[in-house]
Order: sequence, then structure tokens, then C-alpha cells
Amino acid sequence: MTNVERARKISWGVHMPEGLPVIVTINRVVEETPSIRTFYFDREFLFNPGQFVMVWVPGVDEIPMALSAPDSITVQRVGDATSALFALGPGDRIGIRGPFGNGFPGGGRVLAVAGGLGAAPLLPLAMKGRAVAFLLGARTRSELLFPEILRDCCPLLIATDDGSFGHHGFVIDLLKQVDPAAADAICVCGPERMMVAVFEILKEERMLERSYFSLHRYMKCGIGVCGSCCMDPGGLRVCRDGPVFRGDHIEGCEFGKYARDASGRRQKV
Repeated sequence: MTNVERARKISWGVHMPEGLPVIVTINRVVEETPSIRTFYFDREFLFNPGQFVMVWVPGVDEIPMALSAPDSITVQRVGDATSALFALGPGDRIGIRGPFGNGFPGGGRVLAVAGGLGAAPLLPLAMKGRAVAFLLGARTRSELLFPEILRDCCPLLIATDDGSFGHHGFVIDLLKQVDPAAADAICVCGPERMMVAVFEILKEERMLERSYFSLHRYMKCGIGVCGSCCMDPGGLRVCRDGPVFRGDHIEGCEFGKYARDASGRRQKV
């Protein structure tokens, strides 16, 4: 057997073209809030709501982001890569790998629960007319994401931590104003502490099997090889087995307790 034939028999678990970025050109940038922008590019990607892409900012880094539409990502400035992305505008180019991972359920009516940037991966569900209600939370009125768009798509309930708009309190308080049982699935995305609070409510109501949570963990490869996003104790890979997990599948794991940084060290959520 030649070396070429031997190499062809080896399976690394990943088809190489899957790992190659597609270069896209930014068409326009929309400032959604003081800290969040949506970047539209010149190519549409076929995806399931909740899936993510690896976004390559040339010369800086590659980071995971959810698609907010077939041709856009919605980004919050939180670090070096996102700050570099915020410096780009129409005509600049970035790389996109993916989409990767599991999305939210593909059919039926959903109750969407979003905190902050968590509205981005849930937006496509509302745009498709699948949301029986959308619960949207933010720290303050200026940080509410997509309220006008969502109001045109579905019943929208809003909460702000400081009471500057809508309910004065947390988005989980809005669960008292809706009937989760009226939806086929409850889809949740946002800060992990918020999602844990929703998780506990749905657990009490025995609805974890109908709930879906979009988790965020540090990722390097995005395709299930490096292991940087594995969760204790079962080794679930957020990039490959998630990022969307059914509630009963993450019961008893590290969810809501800690995550790991780039070096693998535990950090409290």
C-alpha cells in the first residue's frame, strides 16, 4: 500500500472542506444597541435557527457566533476579536466556517425566551412565524435587541432590569404571564444565569423534555475535535452535540455552575 492509499484509509472524523472558511464581503452594518451590531454580508447560508458559524477576523482570531439571518451575524463587543470586527465596515471581508452544531427544533410552535444577545439566534424562529410569544429581556431600554422587528412577528413581552421599559424586573418574571404548555417547545438563549433560572422553573413544571437551551462555551475548532468545549461530567461537546441542548439532557451537568476558559481552568458562571 502506498502512502497516498494509506492516507486515504485514515478517517479523522472530519471532512476537510468543512474546515475551510468562505470569504464574504460585508455589505452593511446596523447598530442595534450601543454595544451590539448586525453585520450583513454578500452570501446567504442554509442553516437551522440556533446553529452557529466560526467567524474569522483576519489577523486577529476566529470565534463562534450564531446566525441571526441567512446573511447576517449579530455581535456584541466583548473582546479583542469583536472589537476588531466593530472596526470593519462595508467592503471589508471576513471568513465564515459552518454552519455547525444542532439548532432549535425544526417544527411546531415555540415560546422564545431571550436575554440580551440571546435574541439573535431566536430571531429566525419569530421571523418564520413560529413563536406563540417572545419574552425579551435586557438590562435597560437601550440594550433591547430587535424589539420593533419582533413586535411585527409575534406577541412580544419585554422586561428590563432597571424598569426603563416594560416589566421592571427579569425576563423570567414574564413566564408568569404566558402558558408554556401552549407551545410545542420552549427555546431559551441568553446569559447562563438567566437560562438556569428558566431551567429550574421548567423543571418544577416537568417540562424539561420540551425545553431547549443554547449554551455558550469556549471553542477553538468548532467541529468536535479539540475538546475545548466539552462539558463535565459526560463530555458533551457544545460545538458538535449542541449548542442547543434539550433540557433533560443537561440536567446534572456543569450547566449553571461553571465553564472553562481558554486554558481549561474552571470559572464560575
